[in-house]
Amino acid sequence: MAKENAHIHAHEGHLHTHTQTKAVLNRMARLIGHLQSVRRMVEEGRDCSEILLQISAVDAALKNVGKIILKDHMEHCIVDAVQENDLEAIARLEQAIDRFVR
Repeated sequence: MAKENAHIHAHEGHLHTHTQTKAVLNRMARLIGHLQSVRRMVEEGRDCSEILLQISAVDAALKNVGKIILKDHMEHCIVDAVQENDLEAIARLEQAIDRFVR
């Protein structure tokens, strides 16, 4: 994405740039809408098989958002951490990956 869509945040005194923030927020908005639709399906007593398929789609969409965040984090924050020899940031990423892939 272009630099005008970049998002900068500070963590423990370091500035990190993320280029996928707008894409993540857009996907999250769609994901929230999809999840609300699944809730309506449950409230309406729709077929369980249909609901399970939609839950599966929500789960896949959420995992895809996580992949975008992970990739953006690795391309920006972790590159910075390696350059600055920030072993704590790398350890935090390892912990996050362990939980993400469960």
